[in-house]
Amino acid sequence: MNSAAFRTFARAATATAVLLTVAACTDTSPGSPSATVPAGQQTPTAQAPTAPSSRNTAPSDRNIVMDIRVTLDGRPVDATLNDSPAARDFAGLLPLSLDLEDFHQTERVAYLPRRLTTSGAPEPAAPKAGDLAYYAPWGNLALFYRDGPSASADLLILGHIDADTDRLAGADRITIEAAP
Repeated sequence: MNSAAFRTFARAATATAVLLTVAACTDTSPGSPSATVPAGQQTPTAQAPTAPSSRNTAPSDRNIVMDIRVTLDGRPVDATLNDSPAARDFAGLLPLSLDLEDFHQTERVAYLPRRLTTSGAPEPAAPKAGDLAYYAPWGNLALFYRDGPSASADLLILGHIDADTDRLAGADRITIEAAP
């Protein structure tokens, strides 16, 4: 399969996944209870994501389109995802519960169940404290509690979490769900 055909196939597969996710959100039955999982493992939680709630294309807001519900160590915080292809792909993984560990005294990181798309990535931007990002080479989620050193094409900003830096820096577990 040539690269153009592969890209077309990949776009069609992504569009199908998004449509299936939106269709799943129309089910009004309660989610099934989650199974017990050994400590330290990353586990999906029980509810499907919802479609984007509003559009705001102001560059300073990094194109926020989806509110998400985030808890850090069981305490809720306000958060949003932007309208990038990687953020939409990430939304397809929700709900998630992930164990976090420190990385370079700048961010908390966790590995996702699968890699996200990096096609159509926006221009690189230096991460700010509170940014939720995806580091493509390692396939991990990064929650910045300090501003990052510089922009990198390998780091895709997915959204932002509104919490103080001490809370972000000390977080051991993050749960991310689509907002109701």
